[in-house]
Amino acid sequence: MEYKNLLYDIDENGIGTLTINRPKAYNAINAETMGEIGHFFKKTAPKLEGLCGVIVTGAGDKAFVAGADIKAFLSLDNKKAQKLSKQGHVAYDAIENFDKPVIAAVNGFALGGGCELAMACHIRIAGEKAKFGQPEVNLGIIPGYGGSQRLVQLIGKGKAMELLLTGDMIGAEEAHKLGLANHVVPAGEEVAKAKEILLKIATKGPIAIAKTIEAVNMFFNKRKNGFKYETEAFGACADTKDFKEGASAFIEKRKANFTGK
Repeated sequence: MEYKNLLYDIDENGIGTLTINRPKAYNAINAETMGEIGHFFKKTAPKLEGLCGVIVTGAGDKAFVAGADIKAFLSLDNKKAQKLSKQGHVAYDAIENFDKPVIAAVNGFALGGGCELAMACHIRIAGEKAKFGQPEVNLGIIPGYGGSQRLVQLIGKGKAMELLLTGDMIGAEEAHKLGLANHVVPAGEEVAKAKEILLKIATKGPIAIAKTIEAVNMFFNKRKNGFKYETEAFGACADTKDFKEGASAFIEKRKANFTGK
């Protein structure tokens, strides 16, 4: 599929970069862009040979994603709004459940759908000029792409409730203090920090990485028993060649050579 609003590449280390490419609109996400994001993580990324992780960022230096395309909202009614929300859930769930680490390199405004996009990623790196917020109540609506759920998961009910009800923006340092951002770096160094983390993760067992992502996500799935899954995943890892290699390498005091088998 050829994307109109996304750019992607994969470097020699297997690190993929997905850029939301609508700089004139501050990378605002419309329905077309949302569909492309979902397609990338469900169809394109799994086929990228040698991929070890993905960095998500926005074009330019002003915005990661400044929000949704509000002009398109004017035509919404109940049914259309629910359809759009479900499309967002599908796309962002594909990110959250992707079997390789996904890191948001937040290089500016991450508001509304942009904050929700960042929260769907496994890790968030904030540039010092980054701004986060869920300002939907200012429009008389609520977050539609998982914001009311993931913000609570990341920073707790009390502070999430305050931010969701006031629509206030917070800066990078406060986001870091609350647990919304994993790291704060100088502006322009977001992608570099994300690559540093992905290169470290890439030295670990890929099956174990995938199982860890799934196990952590299971904690928030009310229909599943995370402890039961952990036991099953622990056992499944024990049957892999990677586990034998990793344990042997530790005992022999050498670097493990994981093959993903």
